[in-house]
Amino acid sequence: MRLPVTAHTSRPWRIHEIAGDFHVEDVWALPTPGGPDDLARLVDQFTHGTGEPISGPIPRMLFAIRWKLGKLFGWDEAGSGVGTRVDSLRNRLPEDLREGPRGADLGAVPFTSVYQTHDEWVAEMGNRTVHGLMHIGWVLDGTGGYHGQMAVLVKPNGFLGTVYMAAIKPFRYLGVYPALIRGIGREWQANTRRPADAET
Repeated sequence: MRLPVTAHTSRPWRIHEIAGDFHVEDVWALPTPGGPDDLARLVDQFTHGTGEPISGPIPRMLFAIRWKLGKLFGWDEAGSGVGTRVDSLRNRLPEDLREGPRGADLGAVPFTSVYQTHDEWVAEMGNRTVHGLMHIGWVLDGTGGYHGQMAVLVKPNGFLGTVYMAAIKPFRYLGVYPALIRGIGREWQANTRRPADAET
């Protein structure tokens, strides 16, 4: 499910004109088959979903360790995030995006919505290590259908941020991303009405 960076950079997303100083860290195809207008449904799942996006003992352990380290070293203290240490990406938006739909914030993780269009949604987070973006696009799958595509963009905070991103890379690939994407797919399928259900 992991895609080359060009799967993100080759598309005419609006994010390119706004976040040119961010590095594209990862791009993933999401198991969320749907129609041309289903991005809003996927955004609603991210922001209001009732399922567990990350499950399993290893991912839970990794997140618990991360939050404990953050508390120990002060990575997530007030004043270290978006709007304090770093400016919100919303300050860069052109007028049409600023006045358009923003989308809802995520409740389970500290991401704040930046903007939402018909085929893009962007949310941001910040702490003492990085300013990070989650870009969710809605793309054709090559067979006439559509699915979600997730890109993670980051701007490390100096040497600390660079070392931090390098240190967590194997844990993201081995534990976090696979569990996250499986969880997204499970919740999507659980919320998809089957034809038999629609007839009853």
